[in-house]
Amino acid sequence: MSNADLQQLLDKQAIEEVLIDYCRCLDEMALDDLAALFTDDCAVSYGPGPALESQSRADLAKSLQRMWRWSRTSHHLANARIWLDGDQARAVSYVEAWHERPDGSSATIWGQYRDRLVRQAGTWLIAERRMEMNGSDAGFTVNIYPLDRRPPPDGWTAPDIDHPPQGEK
Repeated sequence: MSNADLQQLLDKQAIEEVLIDYCRCLDEMALDDLAALFTDDCAVSYGPGPALESQSRADLAKSLQRMWRWSRTSHHLANARIWLDGDQARAVSYVEAWHERPDGSSATIWGQYRDRLVRQAGTWLIAERRMEMNGSDAGFTVNIYPLDRRPPPDGWTAPDIDHPPQGEK
């Protein structure tokens, strides 16, 4: 293994740790520690509208104070894919986020974080983040950007899997 290959593995591991630390810090409501994972001039958007957008590290920490409305949360990160380009990187990671209200009711969202990261002074930081929603349960009502999905090809028809032809099971 070359030194360059080893450095790529180390960089990807460091980036994955940043993504995971975000979830941990958010669940602990350690907002200063969470904000430290982002650049000073980061741009973060969870959905349309000023309440879900931030344009700096300080703005992000203040905006995420809205999460105090939940009594508990649990963010689970998976399927992280990282593309390196020198001191910059792109990452897509999947998140399942469970939220419990003080009355005991809950809300869950399944989505993706789409990030641009930069290395500053040897440390990987999130410079841009956009959350896109794959789906949610009925308890989740926040207006998160929907994930764009490719349409089916022209002429495609859905199979009738509920009523297979006679003889098929």
